[in-house]
Amino acid sequence: MTTQILAVVIFVLMFLLIMTEKIERHIVTLLCGLATVTVVFGICMHSAKAVIATLNLRGIFTTAFWYAPGASEEASVGINWATIIFIAGMMIMVEGMAKAGFFRWLCITLAKAVRYKTIPLFIAFMLMSAVLAMFIDSITVILFLAAVTVELAGMLRFDPVPMIMSEIFCANLGGSATMCGDPPNIIVGTSLGYSFADFITHTGVIAGLSMIFVVLYFFLCFRKQLTSPVDDKAAPEAFPSPSEAITDKRGFIVSSGIFIIAIVLLVTHAMTGLTVAFIGLFIAAITLIAAGRDALKLLKKLDYKTLLFFIGLFVVVGGLEQTGILELAADFIGRVSGGNIYLMVAIIVWVSGIASAFVDNIPFAATMIPIIRSLATIPGVNLEVLAWSLSMGTDVGGSATPIGASANVVGTSVAAKAGHPIGWGRYCRYMFPATVIVMVISMLFIWFQYI
Repeated sequence: MTTQILAVVIFVLMFLLIMTEKIERHIVTLLCGLATVTVVFGICMHSAKAVIATLNLRGIFTTAFWYAPGASEEASVGINWATIIFIAGMMIMVEGMAKAGFFRWLCITLAKAVRYKTIPLFIAFMLMSAVLAMFIDSITVILFLAAVTVELAGMLRFDPVPMIMSEIFCANLGGSATMCGDPPNIIVGTSLGYSFADFITHTGVIAGLSMIFVVLYFFLCFRKQLTSPVDDKAAPEAFPSPSEAITDKRGFIVSSGIFIIAIVLLVTHAMTGLTVAFIGLFIAAITLIAAGRDALKLLKKLDYKTLLFFIGLFVVVGGLEQTGILELAADFIGRVSGGNIYLMVAIIVWVSGIASAFVDNIPFAATMIPIIRSLATIPGVNLEVLAWSLSMGTDVGGSATPIGASANVVGTSVAAKAGHPIGWGRYCRYMFPATVIVMVISMLFIWFQYI
């Protein structure tokens, strides 16, 4: 009992410290992970086996970790190294694309295609935000989109805040459509053995349906605010040329090719047997080789803090798993729902969504994985149904508040630096209803499609 209490105390303390933002979150999770290993596993449990299982290093040196033909990737216990390696690989690829000017080129090309008209630009940027976030980290997507939006708003003289908020929401929604689009999905996919195709045919359909309602909702909310006095006078030749955004033509072509290779490998990995860990490592390797002398610069730009955050997080959650806390949580949800799958889905969608609006959705998703795995042992409960419920809840719920997801923080920061601060009141007034709309659609779709 003491061991379980200590594991829970460390977990809660980690969440509280992350929420206060007084200490960098990777330091918080690493310290809490160290406390879990020394206090919970060492002093209380005297279990070297628990430490070994949570660190999970043996799996990296097995063939199945890199190549698993005709089988799902093994469910991960403790540190999910497949997630760490895959995210690191994608980060390196994105840095290569950004260095060549790929994202700025794409934004300006799209703006030129709609002849710099604000309403078509508004809709086009929402769609582009969602599509890009399906394959690229939403933080990177919003970082570049928001910056270009502010620049275009200055030229066309419209308020960039509505467009930035819409882009943030659509990035989070687009990320829910694929396995590599949002960190919670990467965790769900690598932990439970689901492929890119599994996500695109399930959460992808939900995200696509929701996108129709979201675009309509934001259009109705912001159409008057986006009226620009320059609209009728805008001459395309007065704006930057897409070619000016490309800083390195060779690098642009190469990075675009690598991006296409990454998408092909992800889409086909269930058929080829190549795991996401292999894909992440392979993409990182060819990006660094193509970068040549600039490879070291790309490695220096790698977000090591996020990777360390993940490692510490997985160790803390491993403490809950090894002490049996997560089994107790699963039993509680099972009792509350009475084994009713409809109620179980509703609980997971809404609890995940509400929790993700206020705390980081990454640790929440990692915590919930073993819980839904336990719930799936109840007769009549399908693990896939719970997995899609968890993905949609965590991915979309974070959009409701300015601190709910990393993309929100980045987008509002870019706007504030450009002299367009977005307060909690204005943000939640539009984003909270949009979040509720998508969560209702997600719950109803899962009910009627899978149960």
